[in-house]
Amino acid sequence: MTDFENLAPTRSALVTGASSGIGQATVRALRAEGWTVFAVARRAERLEALAAETGAIAVAADVSVQEQVDELVQTVAAHGGVDTLVNVAGGARGTEYWADAVDENWEFMWQANVMGTMRLTRALLPRLREVQGTVMNVTSTAALASYEGGSGYNAAKAAQSAMTAALRLEEVGNGVRVMELLPGLVHTEEFSLRRLGSQDAADKVYDGVKDPLLAEDVAEVIRYAVSSPNHVNFDQIVLRPQAQAANHKLIREAK
Repeated sequence: MTDFENLAPTRSALVTGASSGIGQATVRALRAEGWTVFAVARRAERLEALAAETGAIAVAADVSVQEQVDELVQTVAAHGGVDTLVNVAGGARGTEYWADAVDENWEFMWQANVMGTMRLTRALLPRLREVQGTVMNVTSTAALASYEGGSGYNAAKAAQSAMTAALRLEEVGNGVRVMELLPGLVHTEEFSLRRLGSQDAADKVYDGVKDPLLAEDVAEVIRYAVSSPNHVNFDQIVLRPQAQAANHKLIREAK
């Protein structure tokens, strides 16, 4: 394990959703640049493995639970605080039409994408104001265009996008940068699997798509944006694979 006391990076970040996918890749990208990184997610075992690999500081927490957010912020403060918050935690559950909406799925998506982002950002804002820091929210192109079977996820991501825009207006006078990254189709190990419930169904999401985005592609954009000079703000970054011209326009090669 890396001796954190001997590290002297100039930047520090808290990254949620760090146990897999985009969050995990973002931890790796920032650590490779010498940042101090707090890797946050619910699955402690995965975080410990990532910490051993990268030297990140693993903190197991569910950001949708206020008590765990409070403990997380205390832990971060004890290590000197952060100047950057990257809200990646979220996710989709189910593809039911509104007529068949499953309450538990909608509750999960609202808590994971909206309330978790709100709670942690609210808790860290005093620190971020002090250091004129950065908030990067990873939303989705699902916030820009709705689709059948996506009403719950569309609603959650549209809300997350709207509150990001409001935060930017509220905090500009405090010197806090507020950024939003909206990825399109990203091939990660768990997003579609968790949404659809089977590996076969998850694999079909990417069938025939030449070079979908990978978590590392998204992480590189995050790294570049949050590493930019403080006077540079990326209000919204829409990121898609070349094969996806819009949510409904995705080129699949014939088998």
